[in-house]
Amino acid sequence: PGEFQTVGFQLEAYVLQISRIFRSFQGPLTGYLASALVVVIWSFWLVISRVGASSVLTIYDLAALRYGISGLISLPLVLYFKPWRGMSLYRMVVLSAILGPVYILSVFAGFLFAPVAHAGVFMNGFLPIFSILLGWVLFATRPLRLQTGGAVIILLGAVVLTANSGELLLFDGWKGDAFFLIGAAFFASYLVLSRRWQVKTTQVLLCGAVINGLLFIPIWALFLPSGMAQAAPDMLLLQMIYQGLVPNFLGLILIAHAARTIGAEVTSGWLAAVPAVATLLGAGFLNETLSLLSWVGLVMLTAGLCVVAFGGTTPSAMSDATDICDPPVDQG
Repeated sequence: PGEFQTVGFQLEAYVLQISRIFRSFQGPLTGYLASALVVVIWSFWLVISRVGASSVLTIYDLAALRYGISGLISLPLVLYFKPWRGMSLYRMVVLSAILGPVYILSVFAGFLFAPVAHAGVFMNGFLPIFSILLGWVLFATRPLRLQTGGAVIILLGAVVLTANSGELLLFDGWKGDAFFLIGAAFFASYLVLSRRWQVKTTQVLLCGAVINGLLFIPIWALFLPSGMAQAAPDMLLLQMIYQGLVPNFLGLILIAHAARTIGAEVTSGWLAAVPAVATLLGAGFLNETLSLLSWVGLVMLTAGLCVVAFGGTTPSAMSDATDICDPPVDQG
């Protein structure tokens, strides 16, 4: 019996040790994987949103599909887990507003005036800048020099890449660019607060999908113009799947996890790679050729991404990443 007890204690010690190793390994790694998946999702989302905004569907239709479908999918999970119990009313209102119609309609409106490349530059390219500035202004989180330098390199690389494509027509598309910048500011706020408040997945679904769906869908149905009746079935199905399920359900979950584990600045740095990924997708699937200057822009953007990612991994961030399973403390 004594031998079996000793073996039992040893097995328990091994299990605890493996559990600690797995837990510390899980946090940062899964955050980087989530960021990589979001890059792919957003690269396709830019193209599909541009197609949708250029169709008979209105930007209000796209927003209705986004909030309506994701809200229906999220509602059973929200009712079961009751995430509002761990949130103050203030945080619920703030997160719902940041992820609400003003944000997404600004992005969709940008596609009415500017091409996809503009969205990559002025929305994704500015995310690291906005995230660093918001963290500094709101929470006195001073950015590291590497983070600041990496964000600048990312922005320069995105500009070089897009300018070379001949699409960076600032005088013709400034309205779209302004809308994309508004969207970037909203989304950077979401990234910063997800990290600061340790937002849970179910809380993202509550604020980003269910609450906004309950508020926006009646307004859209009663007062806003719609082109759904004239839309082709395949176009409507494509937008239903990609607007309603992929970005607002899967995408927000992945981004919340990434921002919570590796930080808002690092996550936004990964998202700034979307212009480069979109260019590579165009080369691979649409037979678009890349010039030498385009490859220079890709290299610059990738280098800036690496600087932000590795420059933002501080010991405190790594410590936070190992505690993602702990319930967040609601402070406001």
